[in-house]
Amino acid sequence: MTTTTLTSAFLPIFKRALRNLDHFLDKAQASATARKFSPDVLAQSRLAPDMLPLTSQVRIACDAAKLGVARVGGLSAPKFEDGETTLAELKTRIANTLAWLDSVPADALDGREDHEVTFPVGREATRTLKGADYLRHWALPNVMFHVTTTYALLRHNGVELGKQDFLLGPDESI
Repeated sequence: MTTTTLTSAFLPIFKRALRNLDHFLDKAQASATARKFSPDVLAQSRLAPDMLPLTSQVRIACDAAKLGVARVGGLSAPKFEDGETTLAELKTRIANTLAWLDSVPADALDGREDHEVTFPVGREATRTLKGADYLRHWALPNVMFHVTTTYALLRHNGVELGKQDFLLGPDESI
């Protein structure tokens, strides 16, 4: 019988979500090229005037994954500058985040279920949760929200993405 640990439960999901996010950007680049416009126009797209643009959605998805793992695992996550303005730069950020997640020890989160994590909520507040609760109720939903929002932004702008792209990514099929 396989034991489920925090590492086995969350690290693969974060990696898959970011690989799928990278796949969305590949499809966005191909779509823009086929429709004869710069793919970087999509980087500033929004679903509503008061929401963050696609660049921020990708940045936050990456940060939520790496900081979720780092905070619970007691690790130092890399700091990125948040200066991406192109899809290529966003793809580099995803690749750098995935490379860091790949370097995380296989048992980094295990046994840290009750480790208290204090994290920023907005600009001025903080919240404290136990490690398992932080991953389950904050980090994972945050990653999935921003990956889903990126998917919706690209779909809204005519990129041919479907449910299979979201669930499986580029290398799997049903």
